[in-house]
Amino acid sequence: MWTKLLNVHFLIFHKSTKTFHFFTMSKNYSLVPQKSTLTTALRIVPYLTPEEVRQIAEACQGRNKERDELLILTLFQTGLRISEALSLTPRRIGTHHGHAVLYIEGKSKKPRMVACPDPLAHRLKSYAFDKGLGLDNRIFPINRKRAWKIIKEASERSGITKKVYPHLLRHSDAIERLRQTGNPKALQIHLGHASPMMTMRYLSTLTAEDALRIQQELEFF
Repeated sequence: MWTKLLNVHFLIFHKSTKTFHFFTMSKNYSLVPQKSTLTTALRIVPYLTPEEVRQIAEACQGRNKERDELLILTLFQTGLRISEALSLTPRRIGTHHGHAVLYIEGKSKKPRMVACPDPLAHRLKSYAFDKGLGLDNRIFPINRKRAWKIIKEASERSGITKKVYPHLLRHSDAIERLRQTGNPKALQIHLGHASPMMTMRYLSTLTAEDALRIQQELEFF
């Protein structure tokens, strides 16, 4: 009896695994990360240090100096995509558990809350008030091309030799947060990444010193 029962269970298991195998093949799924995916994840990501970002922000000039400086600081301190930053309005600046957050609609209109340093949120709201912006007026009413030009010109004036562009500021925010927290999952949610593999690429920038410092800050009791 037991032999017959085991044979039945084995047959069911065999058919199930075979069906699952054909399903994954038909959908082009893989249980093992593809080589190209791993290569992307391990590639060193370019970034700016906080001091370099400060230099670039301070190099902004002209009648829109404050706006341009705020744009650079917002991209760095929140890690927003350029499209997300340019759609930011006063209504999207709020609080959660006593700290400032930005209510963002990311790719595919997926909503998320993004941590924003309280001093930056205060500056954004003060700027919007001084400019007489309504709750649904854009804080940065410029297009992507203009944003690229602002950042490029400011970086050239600052003397930074790296190639600077909006997404580099997002990378820089991600790396600084990872250095300070050592938490890739929290970073994935913060950035709005659909896949953890997109976030794992930032791990390659951590040094042994960063890793040791993070572990030393642990408290068990």
